[in-house]
This record gives sequence, C-alpha cells and structure tokens, in this order.
Amino acid sequence: MRYTRLGRTGLEVSAVTLGCMSWGDPDRGGHPWVLGEEAGRQIIKDALEAGINVFDTANVYSGGSSEEITGRALRDFARREDVVIATKVHGRMRPGPHGAGLSRKAILHEIDASLTRLGTDHVDLYQIHRWDDATPIEETMEALHDVVKAGKARYLGASSMFAWQFAKAQHAADLGGWTRFVSMQNHYNLIYREEEREMLPLCADLGVGVIPWSPLARGRLTRDWDTTTARAETDAFGSSLYRDEDAAIVETVSRVAERRGVPRAQVALAWLMAQPVVTSPIVGVTKPQHLADAVAAVDLELTEDEITELGAGYLPHAVAGHR
Repeated sequence: MRYTRLGRTGLEVSAVTLGCMSWGDPDRGGHPWVLGEEAGRQIIKDALEAGINVFDTANVYSGGSSEEITGRALRDFARREDVVIATKVHGRMRPGPHGAGLSRKAILHEIDASLTRLGTDHVDLYQIHRWDDATPIEETMEALHDVVKAGKARYLGASSMFAWQFAKAQHAADLGGWTRFVSMQNHYNLIYREEEREMLPLCADLGVGVIPWSPLARGRLTRDWDTTTARAETDAFGSSLYRDEDAAIVETVSRVAERRGVPRAQVALAWLMAQPVVTSPIVGVTKPQHLADAVAAVDLELTEDEITELGAGYLPHAVAGHR
C-alpha cells in the first residue's frame, strides 16, 4: 500500500479509502443491498491487512448502523492511533426541526451521536455531507471549529458542492479565525468529470486533498453497460447520475483492461489515481474481489497513451451529486 499526505496536512492516508456505506441494518433506513455486520467486519479486517488505514462512513448510512458496525470492527481489529476514521453530517437523522442540516444545534448534537455509535472520543475527519442553503456558512464553520477545539475531530472536510460555495466556506473560516476544510469528497470518475472545470483546480490551488466518491461510477465502469445488479435496480440516486452515452467510455475501459490482462475496475481506478489532484478514492466493497482490485490498482501504472485513450471519449454532463 502507498501512503500520502491529505492535502497540506501532516495526516498520512492510504492511496485507497474504504467506503463504509456497504454494511448496515436495512430496517434502520439502509438500502436493501447492504451487507450485515459479519460480512462488513470481514471486509474491514481484510482492508486493514491490505494496508488501508482510512475508513469513511456517515451518520445517515443505514440510520447510523454503519457507524456502529465500523466502530466495533475497528476497535477489535486495529489500534485507534493507526486508523483514520471519517464520518459526515448533514443528512436527515430524524423528523422535525434540527433533524438534519448544518446548524450549530444540529452539528453539536450529531457529532456526539456519531462518536457514541463509533465508540470513540474523536473522529479524524469530520465532513459536511452537502451544502445547507438554510444555514449561514459562518454559523456552520464556527460550530465545526468548536468541534475541533473540543477535541472531537482532528480535521474538517467537505463533500459535493459548487466551487464558489467551497471557496466561500474557506473564506468564512479565514475571516473568523476558524478551522479550514482540508479535504473535498466529490463525485469524480471516468464518466463524470465536471469537477475538472472548477473544483479540482480550486483544491489544487488551496492544497486541499481530494477523496472522490463513486470512483467506479456505481460499478458501471466495471461491467457491460446493460448488466444490472441488485444495487442498480434499487438505486434511484445512482440512476440519475449517468446516461447511455457513457457506454462508449465503458467500452474503452474494457478494451484497455483486456490488453493489460486485468479487471476493468483496476484500470478505472488506476486512471483516477493518476490524476495529480486525487489523494485517495473512496471504494465501496461488497465482495472480496472489489477490495483486491482496489489494492491492485495502486500499483497499476497506465501509460500516457492509455490515460489519453481512456479520457478521449468524455462528453460533458449536467452537474450531478450536489443534492
């Protein structure tokens, strides 16, 4: 496994981040395809043995049960000081006022709830899951700063939003003397590259680490376009992200992978890892092969010609994933 710094911080992170949305309790709001605790624990154990040290979850994943499963497994299989635990806040956790969003009240409640579920006194990376139009960004940034100063989070990160919003948040932090975001978790892969227009150059300029979600486009980059899966059949959000015109890129991935004699997932991930601004893609795993491909991709070096070939067929998309 290769390790690098997250942006301009001193935090060392593995070249692959394990996404923890893949396990949880379907009866607590989880997707019907999520794995149970035993399967999730095995994946976490295998990831640790492969050298992965970053584990990304969120309060909303399966109603908090992802955090619970992830926390128990990491306590059993790893030393707390050796792993980087990341979680997120914003999504709705309960009905009524303050059950969602980025108000001071919501943030200070949700960090404590996440820490209880994770079974730890701090997270290493606390991220806002989306932008909150209803709350002044100054209120959000000051509350997050207080979370850091209380010792409940080591670093702060953000997820999908417009570049102007991210710049505004960083500027608000500077004006208030508050903690800045050190990472951006955004939607970026071979068939969705709109982040290259403004967000990725902004992150490069600010020294912000980039940890993309859906690096395999919900698995679309790993299989024939018309192939269906249990997740694809029930993933309304995912079905809104991509379109039939993207099938040509999937065919290119297949062609390069066949020449190399490796699975398509390794090629798609290697392309993403070759992008200079990318720090550590977040890979979802439901089968042992998914983890094996992600780890193998770290050492797969594509040629410049292959990188050009893979990127040549891209067609612009409408912005997606910010809501």
